[in-house]
Amino acid sequence: MAKLVVLCPGQGAQKAGMGKAWFDDSLPAKAIFEEADAILGDSLGLPLSEICFNDPNGEINKTNISQPAIYTCSVASWHGLVEQGLEGDMVATAGLSLGEYTALHLAGVFSFADGLRLVAKRGELMQAAAETQISTMIAVMGDDDAALAVCEAARGDDILVPANFNAPGQTVLSGSVAACERVAMLAEEKGVRAIPLSVAGAFHSPFMTSAADGMRLALAEATLHAPKIDVWSNVTAEVHTSDSLAELLTQQITGSVRWAQSCSAMTSMYDGCSWHELAPSGVLRGLMRRITRDVKVEANNEPK
Repeated sequence: MAKLVVLCPGQGAQKAGMGKAWFDDSLPAKAIFEEADAILGDSLGLPLSEICFNDPNGEINKTNISQPAIYTCSVASWHGLVEQGLEGDMVATAGLSLGEYTALHLAGVFSFADGLRLVAKRGELMQAAAETQISTMIAVMGDDDAALAVCEAARGDDILVPANFNAPGQTVLSGSVAACERVAMLAEEKGVRAIPLSVAGAFHSPFMTSAADGMRLALAEATLHAPKIDVWSNVTAEVHTSDSLAELLTQQITGSVRWAQSCSAMTSMYDGCSWHELAPSGVLRGLMRRITRDVKVEANNEPK
């Protein structure tokens, strides 16, 4: 039987209409959305499924909404894939930032419901942190060492850190608006290209310290079981161990996401496996093409 590696998308993958095809096609996927609606109630203003499918108020990009929406959509698509006949033993999973919670759920660390409550709390805390202090993020495309050099040169007395190592040649910096503006000015002379991002705040930076403090408390109250399969940590780019789960999930909110490093290590460990990205996007498949051509990732935004 085939061995499966499952990749779980993070914030930025959200879009109106997400998960609707899985909801319509698969009873197990539909049940996940219905469970999410029952758990969250009117806490988001509308049922989560209504926001995912139609986004009538244009709020799907708000952090407190997009995070539970992506988590729910990804888990629903997994159940739909299994019902559709996906065969194999899942041996490893990894998720980009928020997606790490999806990965941990798939590995049996917590139930869907408990994971949804944690993700909703995480989104709420990160949205609040972003609204407390104005901050932003900027992607730097080009040589990785040059990107880090730009980060050092542009920081000055402000906050500016590498937030995401997405793939070779794609690093995201996170920090104050002034520092990110200096990145844009310095990029050309360093031989890289800078692209400002439309985000709520400087995620994976010290600007998120209050959110990390809040999640530390939430995770301390949660029941976290030992993973049944390999789950890769964003913080360490290594397989999680059960005794450090809560601490690494807390660190992840302010620390760098080492996605490129994780995927590079996974490629050699899980050679010959079947790789799948869960809904609602194909972003991780695209990043994997930049990381290595030795792995083909199948995106599963809609039923086949």
